[in-house]
Amino acid sequence: MRLSELGIGDRGVVIGITPGAVTDEAAIDHAELERRLLEMGFVEGARFQVLHEGLIGRDPIAIRLDDMRVALRRREARAVTVDCTAMDMAAQ
Repeated sequence: MRLSELGIGDRGVVIGITPGAVTDEAAIDHAELERRLLEMGFVEGARFQVLHEGLIGRDPIAIRLDDMRVALRRREARAVTVDCTAMDMAAQ
């Protein structure tokens, strides 16, 4: 599942980054996007929760990523692969 598909309150674990999923012409270079996301903390195993969505087009989104808060565009969030079932099983 992609981080861009989630809504407020959804939570899970980052599986990886696939910048090739972002096909928007206005998007930055795939290697640059991957570097930026990794620097922000979108690494394998990082826990997240979607905190907020923008009013227009639900963009940008605010995310709690481990111990920090990060905001990014949905088109950038499309590059982040996540697993929401891991958090559901941990809560039980």
